[in-house]
Amino acid sequence: MLSIAMIGYAGFAALCLAMDKHFSDLLGRKPVPGQLRGLRLVGWLLLLVSLVLSVHQRGWAHGVVEWIAVLMAGVTLWVFGLPYQPRLLLGLAAVSLVAGPLLAVFAG
Repeated sequence: MLSIAMIGYAGFAALCLAMDKHFSDLLGRKPVPGQLRGLRLVGWLLLLVSLVLSVHQRGWAHGVVEWIAVLMAGVTLWVFGLPYQPRLLLGLAAVSLVAGPLLAVFAG
């Protein structure tokens, strides 16, 4: 379940960075044309991968419910932490992007 939470968290971070204001605030520069669209695509793909992993591990009935629960926890962390520790959250998203799939492969 930790891998699903990490992949979902990275997906929401990508969706957050896909907004022009958050991209500029967090990275200190303007996005290159097409970069926001790519981040949106990556964010939705990561959320889809986390859903597929959750359903694969727990089935449709429990998998979807647990997926929504861990996504809500990740989004809550992101929303309340963004004004105070944006760089920390961005670093956590980068770690989640690498560690989430590794946990899914080696733990499952």
